[in-house]
Amino acid sequence: MPNASSSALMRQAWAAVGGDLADLERVRVDGDPAGLLPSRFDVTGLMTAAVGAATLAVSVYDAARNAGRPAPVSLDVEHVAVAATSERYARRLNSELRVGMAPLSRFWAAADGWIRLHTNYPWHLERALGVLGCGGDPASVGAAISGRSALELEESLAAAGALGFAVRDLRQWSAHPHGRAVAAQPLVQTTVGPGAASVCRRAPARALEGVRVLDLTRVIAGPVATRTLAAWGADVLRLDAPRLPEIPAQAIDTLQGKRSALLDLAQSPGRARLEELLAEADLIVQGYRPGALARYGLDPGSLAQRWPHLSVVTISAWGNSGPWSGRRGFDSLVQCPTGIAAAEGDGRTPGALPAQALDHATGYLAAAAAAMALAAGLADGAPRAQELSLARTAKWLTDAGRADGGPSRTDGGPSRTIQPAPYLCVVGGSGFSVEVVRPPGRLGSRRPGWERTTELGADQPAFGGEGEGAR
Repeated sequence: MPNASSSALMRQAWAAVGGDLADLERVRVDGDPAGLLPSRFDVTGLMTAAVGAATLAVSVYDAARNAGRPAPVSLDVEHVAVAATSERYARRLNSELRVGMAPLSRFWAAADGWIRLHTNYPWHLERALGVLGCGGDPASVGAAISGRSALELEESLAAAGALGFAVRDLRQWSAHPHGRAVAAQPLVQTTVGPGAASVCRRAPARALEGVRVLDLTRVIAGPVATRTLAAWGADVLRLDAPRLPEIPAQAIDTLQGKRSALLDLAQSPGRARLEELLAEADLIVQGYRPGALARYGLDPGSLAQRWPHLSVVTISAWGNSGPWSGRRGFDSLVQCPTGIAAAEGDGRTPGALPAQALDHATGYLAAAAAAMALAAGLADGAPRAQELSLARTAKWLTDAGRADGGPSRTDGGPSRTIQPAPYLCVVGGSGFSVEVVRPPGRLGSRRPGWERTTELGADQPAFGGEGEGAR
């Protein structure tokens, strides 16, 4: 059963997506959370709340479309803990391809503190080395960073479009201009649109069957959100730009249940095809920094004007307001200035959460927001625009207070001995198959699952035929 902290996090998550707190009586959490994701914060509670909110939101939408009572929700905390580190277990069968961090994507000692770099993408690596003025070997990078201020280097990297953030404690972040901006934002910011929501009213076998989702996300948070929607039957089409390719191993864990296509929005044919897809979609989920997609008319304001039937969920690293709103960021970096890395350290060196929990929790919470937007559209006919950020999720976690689990492990993954096999599944056929963590949560006797997987960019930029004629 959840402890007091976990119960509070569940209430906060459900309230943030507009849920009725009375619905929480239908949620059952099984298993002992102690020692699953050891941290100075309640990471297991955070993940349980986010997964619970996503599953409950799907139940609410399913009931609204079927004019019935929402199904009871059940969660297994061990399954949730394994799902929080799903990228660690994902693998392509008959291949050594696995997710991993680049050698330079780690903490470095600066002249006056610590900074963490993120160099997984080649263009980010090139920009970072340009700022540091050194070669790419660890010794050269360490020497270059050790002679510079962490805060000065943080600004120089940002100006160059590279990624690195200084480690701050909670007090310093609370006083920082962007820390104050994040504190003023809701966990999920929701705006009701003026248009008429796209509605799929057929009562299908799968809860989200017939819902079309345009997926403009990458890395973890956004792909987890759309992967979750796909697990409950949504028709999800992920689009990537061919000129900025995704890391193939990074997509293994999050393409289940989706179609994946390359579409060049910088060219007229790509923009024309995008227009057609926007007309067909019910929901768009985007995970790029604020403003990055505005030149293609994909910012929430432009979408509301030109495609008023669409509900829009936007996920970013730092939120939509404040001095850092336009900066790039990933989970491991957001932990640094927000006080998490300092708290997870040993007093001498910083540490990290036992999972990319900011990413995963934000992803599940975004899926919850999406399902609740669709349910609200059935009730009042209006679409919703919702915004979430990793930085606001970090505040949600740190505001919950310290946990009793002690500092996190540095190698990631659940700490208590768990056999992951019961939570793994194989998706795909003889030509292409992956082993991944199956989706957590259950509605009554129904479990989520994926009927297909794909390779990055292997499909045409089109939705599937499933659900056609349902509107």
